[in-house]
Amino acid sequence: MTDAEIRDILLSTRRIAVVGASANPARASHGVAEFLVTRGYQVTPINPGLAGQSLHGAHVAPALADASPLDLVDVFRRSEEAGAVVDEAIRLGARTVWLQLGVVDDLAGARARDAGLRFVQDRCPVIEWRRLGLPAKIA
Repeated sequence: MTDAEIRDILLSTRRIAVVGASANPARASHGVAEFLVTRGYQVTPINPGLAGQSLHGAHVAPALADASPLDLVDVFRRSEEAGAVVDEAIRLGARTVWLQLGVVDDLAGARARDAGLRFVQDRCPVIEWRRLGLPAKIA
């Protein structure tokens, strides 16, 4: 992905499902979800163990299907579990799938791209936001 493509994804997205969101402030998924909320995104945390609770002011959903419609699916799962989430995102009509740092699944990426989705892997939107010098809030 080029910087222009990453910038376009981050600035054109409005709704983000964070798969694997955590209530534990020490977990990266907790901090990333909070960052996204503060930037103006409509974030739906996905975690069956926290379903029905609130995280960063957002209702936690038990499954990705409960977060539709989807612009972007941000995946905090192990690489070997990411493919199933990517397939679900494709089925649900997401526009973009973003696999977090350390999460890589080239085959799932090929399926996503073949289905017309944008696909990012092994990157963090917080790091990319700061690296690209994006504004404090999405427009």
